[in-house]
Amino acid sequence: MRFQDFQVGQLLRAGPHHVEESEIIAFARTYDPQWFHTDPQRAAASRWHGLIASGWHTCSIAMRMICEGPLCQSDSIGSPGLSYLKWLAPVRPGDDLRMEATVLETRASASGRTGILRWQWRMLNQDDITVLDLEATSLFDLRSNGKPEPH
Repeated sequence: MRFQDFQVGQLLRAGPHHVEESEIIAFARTYDPQWFHTDPQRAAASRWHGLIASGWHTCSIAMRMICEGPLCQSDSIGSPGLSYLKWLAPVRPGDDLRMEATVLETRASASGRTGILRWQWRMLNQDDITVLDLEATSLFDLRSNGKPEPH
């Protein structure tokens, strides 16, 4: 999508993504090697009653969905960060996740060269339980005329 395609109040959907146990373990072994992400037997006997995905893995899945959805072929140039990030429920093997992103604000920078998009991302599982809630700011190159920058 181009920056001009985003409208305040707009609801954008992305996904789905089916979560596999092997994916949870592989991500965690590399980036967040806590036992409740890597050891199914120990996790089963814990307060979590089974393996759960790292919150950072959950964020990575969300980012992938947004990149394959609304940001696909966009003039996005990055982000200065998040206003908040909440992991509201664990992501488990077998979950089917989807994203709902609501546009909160769009405006041009003072220079007029950068579009600023503030939006809320909510990731839900197959039971409509929100597992991730965040507010992101994304930046767009308004000079690109809709052409993605070369890689």
